[in-house]
Amino acid sequence: MNSPQIRTIAIGSDHAGFELKAYLVGVLTKAGHKVDDHGTHSTDSIDYPPICAAVGRAVRDGKADMGIVLGGSGQGEQIAANKVRGVRAALCNDIYLAEMARSHNNANVLSMGGRVVTFELAEQILHTFLTTPFEGGRHERRVAQLTEIEKQEGNR
Repeated sequence: MNSPQIRTIAIGSDHAGFELKAYLVGVLTKAGHKVDDHGTHSTDSIDYPPICAAVGRAVRDGKADMGIVLGGSGQGEQIAANKVRGVRAALCNDIYLAEMARSHNNANVLSMGGRVVTFELAEQILHTFLTTPFEGGRHERRVAQLTEIEKQEGNR
C-alpha cells in the first residue's frame, strides 16, 4: 500500500473480522502507519459494540486520524461506531463506496466485512479510503447538516 501521508489508524474487530484485521494491520504497518489496535486478538466469540466504540472514540478524541472496524458483514460494526458523536463510519465493501464515503461524506471510520471481501479487495478499499480527499463544496454543507442533527439528538 502506497499512501502519501503517514497516519495513526485505530482498528478493531470482532471474531469474524479478526483474520482480516490481522492482515490489514500488516498492510498498514508496512506502509509506515501507526496502528492503534483495539482488539480482538483471536477468533474466540466476542461482542463488537465496545470495540467499535473504542475505535470511534479514538478518532473523535484525536488519538487516531482514521478508524477501521471489521466484523462478519461490517454492518453492525458500522452502526456501533456511528453511535459515537463525531464519527462518520461508512460500510464500504467495494471500492466505489470507499471513494464516495470519503469524497462526499468525509467519513472518518471505514467498516468492512471479513466474510464479504477478500484480503486483496479489502486492501484496495483501504487504500482508496485513506487516499481519497474530501471534496468539500456542496458536500461540506451536507456534512455540517449531519453534525447539526447529531448535536440536536445529543440533547435528548
